[in-house]
Parts: sequence; structure tokens; C-alpha cells
Amino acid sequence: MIVGLTGGIGSGKTTVAKMFKELGVPVYNSDEEAKRLMNTSKKVINAITKLFGPQAYINTKLNSADIAKKVFENKELLLKLNAIVHPEVRKHFLTWMKKQHYPYVIQETALIFENSSPNFYDKIILITAPMNKRIQRVKNRDGISKKSILSRMENQWNDSAKIPLSDFVVENINLAVTKSKIRKIHQCLLKYS
Repeated sequence: MIVGLTGGIGSGKTTVAKMFKELGVPVYNSDEEAKRLMNTSKKVINAITKLFGPQAYINTKLNSADIAKKVFENKELLLKLNAIVHPEVRKHFLTWMKKQHYPYVIQETALIFENSSPNFYDKIILITAPMNKRIQRVKNRDGISKKSILSRMENQWNDSAKIPLSDFVVENINLAVTKSKIRKIHQCLLKYS
């Protein structure tokens, strides 16, 4: 069974993913894999260089700050970048999934609904948090401005649109409460699988 774990920037997806890992669930981090592919896959590197020009890479490393700035200011560029990276991540995920021997796997990914891919998942877990908490978390984690954070949030659906399409919704404010909810969802998913 494939379970999608999603939520807006700063909601705490990665924290929740760690909770599932602690329960022994195989978890695939799509962001990490996308970053790896953008730095190692010749096919992806060539396509990104063609899209953004030679300044997309500095000393063979992705110039992520420059690319992030460009894509969050230009939705069309973001869509083109996603069209390069997402199919490769999906391919890698499917290969990884076949090697797992557990009743279910989790794919942690920010853009399930935005990429029109909810049908790929058997169940979807949405992590939410109040806007001010999310902004503070991202500021602390990435050291970027509120303006930058809000521009990234504009590329993601609001929670109110995602909630009716999700099987489980966890408001991630208090870690102990979140952990308890995750254990309950885990038991539930084991019954489904």
C-alpha cells in the first residue's frame, strides 16, 4: 500500500516522517531524492541547464538559491522544472518501493494535490499547522525572509482545499499529541494493508 504524506511548507512533514520511521515504516523523502537527482542524473542536469542556462550549476553543484529565486517568481518556470524532476523521482520511488517488505510505504512529498497525483496513493495523510507557526518554523530552519516564505506558500494549495481530499489530517502543533495521532494512524494503516 502506498501512503502519501503531504503538507505545506513548515507544517512538519519531515518531523512526522521521522515518527513513522521510528515505528519501522519505510519512508521515501521526495525532496531529498529530487535534490540528489538534480546533482547526479545527467539527464536531469542537462534538462535543467537547458532551461536555466549554464549558471544553473556552479562547480558541478546545483545553484539552488538562484533557481529557487527564479521559480518562485515565475510559475511557468516552476512547472517546467517540476516536469523535468518529478517523473524521475516517481521512477526512482517505484524502484525503491519494490525493494520494501512492509505492509505499507510512505512517500513524503509536498505537492500531491498541486501535481494532480492523489490517485497514485492508496491513502493520504495531510499535516497542517497554523500559518504563523509554519512561517516561524521555516524562518528558523532556512533563515529566509517572510516574503520568500509567503511566495513559496503561494505555489501550494491552502489546507482548506486539501483537507476534504485527505484520508487523515494531523494538526502538528504539540509533538506529543502529534506522535499519539501518528501511532493511531499507523495502527489504522496496518489494518487496511
